[in-house]
Amino acid sequence: MVRRVAVVGAGVSGLAATKCCLEEGLEPTCFEQSEDVGGLWRYTDQAEEGRASIYRTVFTNSCKEMMCYSDFPFPDDHPNYMHNARLQHYICKYAEHFNLLRHIRFKTLVTTVKKRPDFSVTGQWEVVTQKDGKEETAVFDAVMVCSGHHVYPNLPLADFPGIQKFKGCYFHSREYKEPDKFRGKKVLVIGLGNSGCDIAVELSTVASQVYLSSRSGSWVMSRVWDNGYPWDMLVITRFQTWLGNILPRALSDWLYVRGMNHFFKHENFGLMPLDRTSRKEPVFNDDLPSRIACGVVVIKPNVKEFRETSVLFQDGTVQDDVDAVVFATGYSYSYPFMEDDSIIKSRDNQVTLYKGILPPLLEKPTMAVIGLVQSLGPIIPTADLQCRWAVKVFQGQCALPSVSEMMDDIDEKMGKKLKWYGNSTTLQTDYITYMDELASAIGVKPNVLKLLLTDPRLALEVFFGPCSPYQFRLTGSGKWSGARKAILTQWDRTLR
Repeated sequence: MVRRVAVVGAGVSGLAATKCCLEEGLEPTCFEQSEDVGGLWRYTDQAEEGRASIYRTVFTNSCKEMMCYSDFPFPDDHPNYMHNARLQHYICKYAEHFNLLRHIRFKTLVTTVKKRPDFSVTGQWEVVTQKDGKEETAVFDAVMVCSGHHVYPNLPLADFPGIQKFKGCYFHSREYKEPDKFRGKKVLVIGLGNSGCDIAVELSTVASQVYLSSRSGSWVMSRVWDNGYPWDMLVITRFQTWLGNILPRALSDWLYVRGMNHFFKHENFGLMPLDRTSRKEPVFNDDLPSRIACGVVVIKPNVKEFRETSVLFQDGTVQDDVDAVVFATGYSYSYPFMEDDSIIKSRDNQVTLYKGILPPLLEKPTMAVIGLVQSLGPIIPTADLQCRWAVKVFQGQCALPSVSEMMDDIDEKMGKKLKWYGNSTTLQTDYITYMDELASAIGVKPNVLKLLLTDPRLALEVFFGPCSPYQFRLTGSGKWSGARKAILTQWDRTLR
């Protein structure tokens, strides 16, 4: 029987894990190396070793109705998109409201997680932690890894010939905090993801010129969509997902490209993705097109080579007098505390997890990796539902298929990822499909047809309206009495 659970990290996933354990009568101990909850969203003036790091002006890309914990809506007066400080405040309130803080050990670093010698019988883990230089070892029945995947910067300097000769400064976007020291400088930002675009736009307000280099282009979406509503409340709906699944691929692709070019034609701005029909995560930036139109951000192709003070691009153009380079080249996921790395990366050094959560080759299913998926949807409700599923698995209330069936399921998903996202190793997945899969397994997926007979107003809102997190609290285990009202009033709170 699983009773004692170790939770690694007290960010949005770790708090959800701690709460789920408590609701199911388990005893969680959450280990957090910093002195507060929030993980990625806890801003600090300096990037700290082993912790995610954000810049001062980070705002959310998902709106408040879509990204809240499924039984804890944001206050009515909060804006639809939030600055990191406001989100951090909400996360702290969540921890207080559900009395989670007493289960968290702050300033405690998890150094080792390893199987006990009798693991094949007990499924137990040995967890070694460090606090104030003192080491402590404890035994747990299960482990929930909630340490995130924005910690270890990916800095592929080998892909950029001549970078050693470059006399200006260069650094990973993880080190970037604010623009002031780049006043009047020429800055090159490499990488057309959310961080790269945010940083380029912000730098363009003080730098003399910003160049934004991209290898493969990207779709750029606005947070503010038709009639001024949040994009995700209009795009992430069950109806849209159903439509995408029944339409022929060619028509679906055409509609997708048309939708992405809704506000401006990407081709005209040099942003068009190489693989235009790939559903890889778009960039959310309301200002980038206007900054390009104003000439303060110039889009460039991939870098061919660096010289002492200049940069040669793939199209043969040279940019002189570049003062600084920001590598917004993403992160690689790593679990330095795992004694046996192959538990999580069991094939070709790639993350191999059943349902994106469970290492399939374990003799006993007593480890869950939370938050290691990316979708067009928000991470908080995703992590929340992952935790609810994982805890049911720990307790034996959610039956697992055989190892070979789990591996087949992983392979099938990789094939789909190749088709939709152009890359089988990506963490990308379709939000509603994934959430419904987990919800079905634990009996909390809303039954639209049944609702149509018993509560037609709610049924229509669930199917045609945004797939907000409250939908997964309407029925079954973990049902929340406020879910129906939250769904029927979500547009009012958005307008407020």
